[in-house]
Amino acid sequence: MVWWLLAAVFALALVLTGLLRKYALSRGLMDVPNARSSHDVPTPRGGGVAIVLSFLAVLPFLGASNGLSSSYLISLSGAGALIALIGFLDDHGHIAARWRLLGHFIAAAWALYWIGGMSPVEAFGFLLDLGWFGHILAATYLVWMLNLYNFMDGIDGLASVEAICVCVGGCIVYFLSGHGFSVTPLILALAVCGFLYWNYPPARIFMGDAGSGFLGITLGILSLQAAWVSPDLFWAWLILLGVFIVDATFTLVRRLLRGDKVYEAHRSHAYQFASRHYGAHKPVTVGVVLINLFWLLPLAACLVKFKLDGILMLLVAYVPLFLLALKFGAGSLEEKK
Repeated sequence: MVWWLLAAVFALALVLTGLLRKYALSRGLMDVPNARSSHDVPTPRGGGVAIVLSFLAVLPFLGASNGLSSSYLISLSGAGALIALIGFLDDHGHIAARWRLLGHFIAAAWALYWIGGMSPVEAFGFLLDLGWFGHILAATYLVWMLNLYNFMDGIDGLASVEAICVCVGGCIVYFLSGHGFSVTPLILALAVCGFLYWNYPPARIFMGDAGSGFLGITLGILSLQAAWVSPDLFWAWLILLGVFIVDATFTLVRRLLRGDKVYEAHRSHAYQFASRHYGAHKPVTVGVVLINLFWLLPLAACLVKFKLDGILMLLVAYVPLFLLALKFGAGSLEEKK
């Protein structure tokens, strides 16, 4: 491991975010508050590009110093770059939803081709090879991950601290599983840390679709790649991603059942209701960190350390999160809150 890469990716993201903030201010690329916003002050957007550029810039050095397979690096860089490009163009103008979705599935297919698709999954003690159905599920999972990350990037610092917690947690569970140390998630976490300096409440710049989509699909690829190392690692990653998966999925399903137009902007995620309830973003962002550190990470660690059943542990992890989403009214009509 070349440890200087950690300092380099952090410094690069830190500096690039500052430069992007100046660029956004000069070009008027501002997120202006409206009835669907969770902020009150016009704020520059698009800072997540710094995460993308920093992470992709160090990947070749990471591969050379740590012996990562070229197919793994091609999967991460190709899919991540395409999603970031789509998000960047959408941040600067507008791309029709159908073309965005097509691009998302192309990126997912690219990623799965290079990592070998969906690995066999372990459930209730049985190892199941789902074949082509598994690959379709994996592509849908990647597309949902990148979109839900965009949905969940709605208050200061939230998407950043979630990515950091999940990546650091991924490194820990990888090590506890007996497969050594996975440095790729740590590199991503340091890139996000450089951005978080500017994004922590009160945020001086927002991530934008380029950054949030990139994080979503990259975390999805990391989780699917971990499954090839050990099936229980995939369940551990799903546990670590629980806060975002549960809030976004619960909200989407509830709005679908009510007949809402789910492609329209809204403020009905649990974290958005919670931020309005507490009158600030910081308590919610810090609360997500605490949930990750003191609930989800210990469960994921126990899963891999003691070889527990993945589905059972996932249910244990998610049930309180669903109850929390229900408590804050995830997916309910905003007028009722």
